[in-house]
Amino acid sequence: MAEQEKTNQPTSVDDSKSVSCYANFCRVTGSAEEMIIDFGMNAQPINAPQSSVEIQQRVVMNFYTAKRLLHALHVSVKRHEEIFGQLETDIRKRAIAPETKTE
Repeated sequence: MAEQEKTNQPTSVDDSKSVSCYANFCRVTGSAEEMIIDFGMNAQPINAPQSSVEIQQRVVMNFYTAKRLLHALHVSVKRHEEIFGQLETDIRKRAIAPETKTE
């Protein structure tokens, strides 16, 4: 009970009504009081999109919650990289150059 009071986290979470979606696009905006995070699907992630990215989910939170989310994401990605190796976010560094044909 003392631990729950320190973190202000619920003892259980009901996710029976949750909805899942996939996003490869994220935009962060906000105001002095809130952070707004939009998620969507960019059908052309490598080249400049020919059409607009449709926002499918929007999460609005205060900056205290955003900071807790930042920490949780940092810890999660760090653990993943410790097991599977560093994640390279620059797609140009991950892409394999096409082989040139020599005759």
